[in-house]
Amino acid sequence: MEKPLIGKKILIVEDEVVFRSLLDNFLISLGAQTMQAGDGLDGLTLLTAQAVDLVICDLEMPRMGGIQFVERIRSRGNSVPILIISATQNMADIAHVLRLGVQDVLLKPLRNLDRFREAVYECLYPSMFTSKVEEDEQLFQDWDALVSDPLAAAKLLKQLQPPVQQNIANCRINYRQLTMAEQPGLVLDIAALSDKDLAFYCLDVTRAGDNGVLAALLLRALFNGLLQEQLSGQKQRLPELNGLLRQVNMLLRQANLNGQFPLLVGYYHRQLKNLILVSAGLNATLHINTHQIQLSNGVPLGTMGSTHLNQISQRAESWQCHVWGAGGRLRLMLSAEE
Repeated sequence: MEKPLIGKKILIVEDEVVFRSLLDNFLISLGAQTMQAGDGLDGLTLLTAQAVDLVICDLEMPRMGGIQFVERIRSRGNSVPILIISATQNMADIAHVLRLGVQDVLLKPLRNLDRFREAVYECLYPSMFTSKVEEDEQLFQDWDALVSDPLAAAKLLKQLQPPVQQNIANCRINYRQLTMAEQPGLVLDIAALSDKDLAFYCLDVTRAGDNGVLAALLLRALFNGLLQEQLSGQKQRLPELNGLLRQVNMLLRQANLNGQFPLLVGYYHRQLKNLILVSAGLNATLHINTHQIQLSNGVPLGTMGSTHLNQISQRAESWQCHVWGAGGRLRLMLSAEE
């Protein structure tokens, strides 16, 4: 049996005994040597006595919670990779630990352990994975400065835009964008989830003032993790994107980012050749061969506590999606490689 974590020492800091034992047994089955602590104070004691390759910790714990625990680790100059697993829905807490340089944040409940295993591998073997960790660290290393300097935030957002042509998840992707010169309009992000599937979103940042750019930066940092959580909870192979957008809507409200945030999210599975599009405030037309399918815009995120979305699902080896709103127009094109 493959033991990819042989030689790796991992510290688990978690106050829930059953969940801690579950993680411990799973990591041991992969070959890891583990240590356990019930809170941050005990975790610091163990770290002082022995170096580890990875720390896994909760945020809400007695005596010393996860945020203070991570702060103490980093204040000592310890750069050990840290993976957070927490039930928190507080965007400020998530943003804070990302600023402290944690490698990833997973949300409880973990409905299966596949996503957890992948996150552990990415923390321990970062050179083997294409991830956005470095970009996320750049984004959150001076979040307060970005909030107080809208021009700097807009500049960073522009720098993080994807290349107009690239190969992702064995698909050829390119896009064309028409927006006001030098002004953020429709913001696009595309990322591979595996070698078989990818996700993208398009956000109109023009209807929330400076909050539009800040929302785009937060969404960029957290989108992949949120979508992976949705996928891990699905027994079928395709995600339920409505739940994802409802979660994004809640996080924007908790972050006190007020305004309207028109958003379109897409998911494409190359092997199944299935595209899912869901819109909350942006118009879109899907072109497949000679067929056109209109996706009505729905209600932008941020408008109200609940979400009113429109979703379509189509099979296609290649397609074009035209998206438009107040921030401009964008055309995204994809062709699956054989």
